[in-house]
Amino acid sequence: MKTSRIEVMQHLGQHIDGEIETFLKDIDTNWQPADFLPESSHPDFAREIKDIQEQCRELPYDYMAVLVGDIITEEALPTYESWLIDIEGISKSEPQGWSKWIRKWTAEENRHGDLLNKYIYLSGRVNMKQMEITTQHLISDGMEIGTARDPYRNFVYTSFQELATNISHRRTATIAKNHDNFQLSKICGVIAADEMRHARAYKSFVTKIFELDPSEMMLAFEDMMRKKIVMPAHFMRQQGEKIGQTWTHFSDAAQRLGVYTSMDYTQILDSLIKEWKIGDICNLTTAAEKGRDYLMALPERFMKVAERTSIKSPIDYKFNWIY
Repeated sequence: MKTSRIEVMQHLGQHIDGEIETFLKDIDTNWQPADFLPESSHPDFAREIKDIQEQCRELPYDYMAVLVGDIITEEALPTYESWLIDIEGISKSEPQGWSKWIRKWTAEENRHGDLLNKYIYLSGRVNMKQMEITTQHLISDGMEIGTARDPYRNFVYTSFQELATNISHRRTATIAKNHDNFQLSKICGVIAADEMRHARAYKSFVTKIFELDPSEMMLAFEDMMRKKIVMPAHFMRQQGEKIGQTWTHFSDAAQRLGVYTSMDYTQILDSLIKEWKIGDICNLTTAAEKGRDYLMALPERFMKVAERTSIKSPIDYKFNWIY
C-alpha cells in the first residue's frame, strides 16, 4: 500500500461526517421494513397475508429466482461490512470518520434484506430453509473481488456495485408492477432509491481521490476494469453444490428477464467514465495516461460484446428455493 493512499484516506476521513449527512438518512425518520408489511396485531393481518400470496402467485419463475437471489445477496451483509472496515486507511478504533460511515451505511443496507426476507416468507412461494442454507453458505464462503485492502480499488468497486444493485431492484420493481403487484413494486423501488444514494456517495469519494491523487486513482480504476467487476454474491451455491455453481444460473435468469444484463454492465462503466471526467484528467504519469486511454476505449469494446450476448431460452436448472 502506497503511503499516499493512507494520507488521502486520512484527509478525506476528517470530512466524512458531512458526507454522512448528505448521503445517509436520519434513522428516526427513515423508512423501516415494518412500514411495508402487514401489522401482526391488526384484525386484518390474516387477510393481508392472503392478499400478498394472491399477488405473488402469478409472478414468473425467473422473476422469483432473481428476487430470491437478490435477497440472498442483501442478506450477506456481514461479509460486506467486515470487508469495508478492513480497508487500508480506515481506523476501526475511532468512533468517527470512515468507521462511522461504514457502520451507518451498513445500518441502512440492513433494512433491505430484512424487508425482502419477511415479504418473501409471507408470499408462500419460497422454500425458506433452502434459501437460508444458501445465505449461510454465502456468508461462510465470503467473496473475492480483486480489491485487496486498497481503498481506491474498493471505492471503484462500490461505485459500480451500488449502481448495479440500483438497476436490479428498479427492474424487479417494474416487473412486479407489470404483474399488478404494487406492494412488492414499492418495496423494490424504495430499496433501489437507497442504492442510488449510496452510489452517489461512493462516486463522490472517487471524485475527491482523483483531485488529490489522480495517477494512482486512474491506475486503480484501470486495474479493476481489466479484472472485470464481479458481483459480491458470485460464490452463491445451493445445498450440495460447488462454490459459485448457483450464481451462474442466477445471472442467466437475470439476463433472460432483463433485470441485469451485460449491456447494463457496459452502460455503468460508461457512466462512471463520464462522472469522473476521465478524458479530461491531466498531469498523469505515463502509466496512468496509458490506463486512461485503455478506459476510454473500453465501453465501445464492451458494447460490441454485449450486443452479441443474449440468453433467451430457459435452461434445465431448478432453484431449490422456489416451490
